[in-house]
Amino acid sequence: MNIQANTGMDESGLNRLSPVGRETVQDRIYRQLRDALIQGRFDAGEIFLAGDVAQRMSVSSMPVREALARLVSERALEAMANRRVRVPLLSLERARDIAQARTLIEGELAARAIDNLSGAEIDRLEVLTEDYDQAREAEDITLLNHAFHFHLYEAAGSSVFMPIVESLWMQAGPYVRAAAKLHSPLTDKAATLHHRGILEAIRAGDKTRVSNELTADISQVFAILEKADPEFWKTQSGAGL
Repeated sequence: MNIQANTGMDESGLNRLSPVGRETVQDRIYRQLRDALIQGRFDAGEIFLAGDVAQRMSVSSMPVREALARLVSERALEAMANRRVRVPLLSLERARDIAQARTLIEGELAARAIDNLSGAEIDRLEVLTEDYDQAREAEDITLLNHAFHFHLYEAAGSSVFMPIVESLWMQAGPYVRAAAKLHSPLTDKAATLHHRGILEAIRAGDKTRVSNELTADISQVFAILEKADPEFWKTQSGAGL
């Protein structure tokens, strides 16, 4: 995953939520919150109250509580006292665990996908990479990065691994947000260096290289956090308290 731009990073993710319709309310609430977590719109330690979220999304509290409980079960959020829910605090140990889990699982999915990708699907990955090169807005960068990775992973055809990957991306979101605040984003072709390496490996049918390129791509965010000053981690460990 590449670093998103700092544009709009100080705006609360809750302000970006929109009203949902009456049909499949819980699922739509869940998807909005899931997508916001994946896109790094929430800070670590940010608190959710079901009533507040319900008011912002123009729904009743019950489906919000159910959606939040679902996200807690997936470890994207954590339950606290007084029915509050929050984005987990950051820790270097957890960052390392998420990075390792992502590289293991996503590397396997990418390798499996090679045999299943059609020419049209490879062309789609190329278009997403070209669009990424041209993107400058934080939200566009994040959405294109997500589209590239998940278009690749879905070709693996694993109904077991995909929910795990989605959970890992939700857990990684606050870390991506923190890394983006620590580092100015790349604004040239280097931003998609490993995406292009993945494409070259796919065309060559090289499963080892595709896994290695994917690992390097994911590791960019976490390498920034590894280099962060110890004072940064002290600050993060007390966020939201």
